[in-house]
Amino acid sequence: MTRKTINSGLDIADKTFKKLSIQVSLNGLSFCVADTVLQKLLFSDNVDFIEEKNPMVVLDELKKLFQEHQLNTIQFDEVVVVHRNTLFGLVPKSLFNADHLLEYLKLNAKVLASDVLSYDIVENHELVNVYVPYMNINNYIYELFGEFTYMHNGTVILQSLMNNQNQNNETICYVHINKNQLDITVLDQRKLLLYNSFLYDTKEDFAYYLLFVLEQLELDPKTAVVKLFGSIEEDDPIFQLCFSYIQNISIFTPSSPQLIKLSGPESKFIDFTLINTI
Repeated sequence: MTRKTINSGLDIADKTFKKLSIQVSLNGLSFCVADTVLQKLLFSDNVDFIEEKNPMVVLDELKKLFQEHQLNTIQFDEVVVVHRNTLFGLVPKSLFNADHLLEYLKLNAKVLASDVLSYDIVENHELVNVYVPYMNINNYIYELFGEFTYMHNGTVILQSLMNNQNQNNETICYVHINKNQLDITVLDQRKLLLYNSFLYDTKEDFAYYLLFVLEQLELDPKTAVVKLFGSIEEDDPIFQLCFSYIQNISIFTPSSPQLIKLSGPESKFIDFTLINTI
């Protein structure tokens, strides 16, 4: 298990207007606490699991994380939980019916009979994201804090990228990278051409999925604009391998219109999806 912690040095127990954002996946956990008035990040922590865990073990790890940072003793004005997994499907809003959630997922995701399904409205873009949240995590958060908001990480990625695409007139393939998962979003200005998520183990897996998406959309690797962001640097073997196939590939630093960024190298450890829920 690996982790990275950021602390501004402020006593968050003495702050008001605090917001807690948590991201949960079977590969790791992360959270950040922000002052929504000062628009300042107060505290952030990230834990990567060496091996994928089941939702019950993930809950145990989350409880340990909360106890370590005494988050269960702090009063928050708002709490947001982001569920990161590949158990989702996008539906045009005009065709969406909340009574048929299973129909949207059963052909492209492994849905268990015990799973509870949910959905997010992708604001301003006439899309609905149907997905499987980790309900044991939701129940725990509710017991601690009462009412809270939860959503799928794909919803956060889509809204953030599509809402900041106005000045780009070219087709761009954005790739968000987290531990063992890549989320690919292809936009033509603000028009969504594709959003999909893949699990990978090796750099070859990663390159295969990225090149496959470009091929399916008939985008030439020699000219396609590909921007990677998240847990990636130019000296990463993944970047080096992809660069040998894709000429116009670069590391992308998304803007965060609301939250003041941390300065220094530690800022790269704060997850994109968490920042964009503040």
